Amino acid sequence: MAFLDLDGLRCHVQRLAPSDGGPPCGTVVLVHGLLTDSLASYYFTLAPALAAAGLDVVMYDHRGHGRSGRPVSGYQVERFVADLDLLLDRLAVAGPVHLVGNSFGGTVAFGLAVRRPERVASILAIESEPASPAWAAKLDGILRRARIELTAESSLAWVAAERGRHTARLARSAGRLLAATSLARDIPESLLPTESQLRAIGCPVLAVYGTESDLAEQASWLDGLLPACRSEFAAGQEHSVLIEAPSLVRTLTLNWLREQGVGLRGSDLPEPAERSLR
Repeated sequence: MAFLDLDGLRCHVQRLAPSDGGPPCGTVVLVHGLLTDSLASYYFTLAPALAAAGLDVVMYDHRGHGRSGRPVSGYQVERFVADLDLLLDRLAVAGPVHLVGNSFGGTVAFGLAVRRPERVASILAIESEPASPAWAAKLDGILRRARIELTAESSLAWVAAERGRHTARLARSAGRLLAATSLARDIPESLLPTESQLRAIGCPVLAVYGTESDLAEQASWLDGLLPACRSEFAAGQEHSVLIEAPSLVRTLTLNWLREQGVGLRGSDLPEPAERSLR
C-alpha cells in the first residue's frame, strides 16, 4: 500500500510488479467507477492475472473513494482526469499506458486520451462512455436520486435484504460521500470534451457491454464516433460486468493487450480469440 500527494490530495495507490520478477512488458492502469467502487474491485478480479502475464499494474482510489482523501469539493470530471495525469507523473511512468476503465473509470480514461493523447496506448472501457451533454444529464438524474436513496435507512435496509450486507455497506459509504461533498453537483457541471475532441481520440479502443445493459445501445454510436473503436458484448450481463463476469473480462483484457502488441508472458494465458462480436 502507498499514498501519494497529488497537489494536496492524499491518493491511495497499489502497484503490482510482474509475478515472475522479470521486466514489465507494459504498464496497465486500472481506473474504477463512481460511488460504490474502489481499486478493490480490480485487486480481486483482474489485477493478479495481469501481473502474472508480466505487466506493471497500477491501481488507485479516486478522490473521495476507498482510502484516498475526501475533499469537500472538486469532483468535476476534469479533476479526476488531472488526478490520473498527475499520478502517472508522480509514479514516473515512462511511455504510454494501457487504460482499463470500469463505468465512470472509462469516462476518466477517455478524458485522459483527450487531455494527454501521448500518454494513452489503448483504452478498454467496461460499461462506459465518454463525457457528453447526454452523459451529464443522465448522471445528474442518477446522482440526485442516489443522494436521497443512499441516505435513507429504509432504502439501505432494502439493499441489505436484497443484495447482501457487503453491498449495503458500500451503499451506505456512497451515501456518506454524497452527503458530505459536492460530488452530486460537480459531476453534471463538468467541463465536457467537444465532439471534435472525442473524434480526435486516435488510440485503439475496446468497449465492453453487458447485453442486458442500457449502455449496449450506444455501441454503434461510439464505434462510429471514435476512429479506432470496436465493441464486444457479455451475454446475459447488465452493468456489473467486471464483478459478475471476471473471467470473461480477464480473457478479453489479455487478448486485447496481446492484440496491441504487448508481449505477454505466463502459462495461463488464454488462446488468442478471433475478433468476435463486432
